[in-house]
Amino acid sequence: MIDLNEVAMFVQVIRAGSFIEAARRLGIPANTLSRRVRQLETRLETRLMQRSTRKLTLTTAGHAFFEQCAPAVEKVLDTGQRLVDGSQTPGGSFRVAAPAGFFDLFRIEWVAEFLASHPRVRIDFVLDDAAADLIGEGIDMAFRAGVTTAGGFTVQRIIPHYLVLLASPGYLEQRGAPAELQALAQHDCLTASSRQGRTVWRLQGPNGAEEVQVSGRLAANDARVLLKACVEGLGIALMPSTLCAREVAAGRLVQVLPQYRRGGADFSVLFPSREQIPLAVSAFADFAQAKFRAIAIEGAFDLPGMEGETGVAVLTGDSGPKRQRKPGRLPRNTAAAR
Repeated sequence: MIDLNEVAMFVQVIRAGSFIEAARRLGIPANTLSRRVRQLETRLETRLMQRSTRKLTLTTAGHAFFEQCAPAVEKVLDTGQRLVDGSQTPGGSFRVAAPAGFFDLFRIEWVAEFLASHPRVRIDFVLDDAAADLIGEGIDMAFRAGVTTAGGFTVQRIIPHYLVLLASPGYLEQRGAPAELQALAQHDCLTASSRQGRTVWRLQGPNGAEEVQVSGRLAANDARVLLKACVEGLGIALMPSTLCAREVAAGRLVQVLPQYRRGGADFSVLFPSREQIPLAVSAFADFAQAKFRAIAIEGAFDLPGMEGETGVAVLTGDSGPKRQRKPGRLPRNTAAAR
């Protein structure tokens, strides 16, 4: 007969990424935890994971077992925690994966605000421009631009992501504002690094899709660098609206040809579980969504396509997003436009 405690321990080990971290979270010796998981493998007569001194890797059987058992374990633990609390107060520890430049947009004081409002919550941020392995790294939620169709993740869109044309007041005073899109060819434009020697900006305008070939004296492979260059008056840039919102609000940048924009990959949050999302995690997702919407409002940008948007979607590799009736609620540091 399967011991449900051993199943729960196995799930916690995979979530934590190691026996040592899982043992710390559970408050038991690591060797005891390892022994109980081995007992589970014996009962199931199959190996669930490959162990090494540096990494745990799920076997095919282990991955399937985890996918089936983890949601049920999470639901039991969450229900038990709510009974202990006697309320709907979020609590517990969770890991958040985000791009390296996440805190260039999301203010650290907002994290302090959230933690002050939820004293029983602990957040571990994992910042990296590479996409995290949500299961392998024990990630509870991940902020990403764009939506992946790999696996069966739960996805919540935070905010539409699009690019706008911007310049500093000083640059426009010196060079004048372009009256039409093709006039950008006569301006210094800040572009992404490219060996092609030719940069074409494709945008949507009043008459549909249009394009213009641009050039300039400065290029970089990081949008944050181009943003600073734009503020310093080095040219016109095509930038993510969320990244430049504060500069627009402060008057350091103004929109150029505001009737033109380029659509981008929407900014979303991914959850590894298809089932119930822990209360603390969904609370932070809702909080983050509100703050990112505030960034857009701060920059006086509209939010097309988000009116009345609620709920989350489950993404599968073959059928795309499917809307679900669930109350759980969400830019990567996007490279500058080419």
